[in-house]
Amino acid sequence: MKIGLTYDLREEYLKAGLTMEQTAELDKPETIDALAIALEELGFEVERIGNAGNLVQALSNNKKWDLVFNICEGIYGPGRESLVPCLLDYYRVPFVFSDPAVLAISLHKGFCKRVVRDLGLPTGWFQTIKSLTELMNIPVRFPAFVKPVSEGTGKGISQKSMVTCQQELQSLCAELFTRFNQPLIVEEFLPGKEVTVGIVGSGAQAAEIGVMEVIFHQENIYSYSVKENYEEEVEYGLVSGEIRDQAIDLALKIWRGLGCLDGGRVDLRQDKQGRMTFIEVNPLAGLNPIHSDLPILGRLAGWSFKKLIAVIIMSALSRHGFEIPEKIRINSLESAN
Repeated sequence: MKIGLTYDLREEYLKAGLTMEQTAELDKPETIDALAIALEELGFEVERIGNAGNLVQALSNNKKWDLVFNICEGIYGPGRESLVPCLLDYYRVPFVFSDPAVLAISLHKGFCKRVVRDLGLPTGWFQTIKSLTELMNIPVRFPAFVKPVSEGTGKGISQKSMVTCQQELQSLCAELFTRFNQPLIVEEFLPGKEVTVGIVGSGAQAAEIGVMEVIFHQENIYSYSVKENYEEEVEYGLVSGEIRDQAIDLALKIWRGLGCLDGGRVDLRQDKQGRMTFIEVNPLAGLNPIHSDLPILGRLAGWSFKKLIAVIIMSALSRHGFEIPEKIRINSLESAN
């Protein structure tokens, strides 16, 4: 079975003049190597396609794959994560991970929170704003938290993101509008534990890998700077007991309610009452085998990287009606040990 691998290589965009922050969500060569090796060890023939431009050229030349393993984050616009899945849908090529609508809604934190709120699930107070004028017309509850509406990997988030008064709010919003040229989300600051729930599978078959707490050494915000220097700034540990049960219950309801597929993460944080509350969902989670949160969580739960990829690919094969090879089934049951 032939699998195409689509991805955005960070170094290519750095060479084109983009900054480290602008390319923070994009992939390193070792991520692509690790994915290709894992897929080959699972018995697939792998073709490295690359970014959306390479995919367009390949499709126009009538290239064919049985399935595409897509981790393209895109680089421009709020619909950037949907570009490759839209192209694959048009050419009727099946692919791994969520569909274009889910990726577009999930990337826009305001739209995503509206859907989750309409599902009757806790999101905390929030408001999306497009200008400083709009900011003057909303009753903000302090302390509040501010970030760009369509960024990932902590981009635009720092210790200044928590604001305690109108002056701080105005100053930060003005800065972020200038830097990111997109709407902002102003939301309730959640002071409790921050966790991420790793999920594999789709619909009724979706299940948790585990719940991982982000334990901060000094700062209490999972910012871009902290994520870039996570080995010095934070520790990760699995959560057990009632908090784990609450987190899994909420995360699976969100995952299924949004229609996320195959694998990813749901980020949650406790509110003032200790209730697990939705922050955001990542249906296109990073897959660097060493540094990305989902593989880190998997390791803590006893999952090898190959097992993680096997379970994700098994979900996609099943959804698309492919027969699941015995080698995939065996690896999906193996542990890291």
